[in-house]
Amino acid sequence: MNIDKLTLGEIKSLFNLFNNNTNQKEETASLNCQIGEKVIIRTYSAGVWFGYLDQKSGQEVILTNARRIYKFWCAKSITLSGVAKYGLNQDESKICPAIPKVHLEAIEIISLTTIAIESLEGAEDVQAE
Repeated sequence: MNIDKLTLGEIKSLFNLFNNNTNQKEETASLNCQIGEKVIIRTYSAGVWFGYLDQKSGQEVILTNARRIYKFWCAKSITLSGVAKYGLNQDESKICPAIPKVHLEAIEIISLTTIAIESLEGAEDVQAE
């Protein structure tokens, strides 16, 4: 970890780690435990996204280096949970190019395995048909 390149989310995570004197602070830290991770976000109206969870407040999240998962086909299962564990069948999936930052209302935040991260990051950018 390069301390000179910490994101706001990482700074908040470190702050919560060292400053959890009350139950409320401990609860907030546990609800924000995925900050700093690469995750899949499912929303009601903006589809499914993959990226780096930079900030979270209630249901609102900010993803950085975010890619919309326009269409997915799981490598070994049929759900987003399967994508988070096994990755994509890249030939059947359509993943949009990354954008620097997106603000979303999350209904599900899913942690990823290393295999899934490599699969999502390695997916080609979908082209217009």
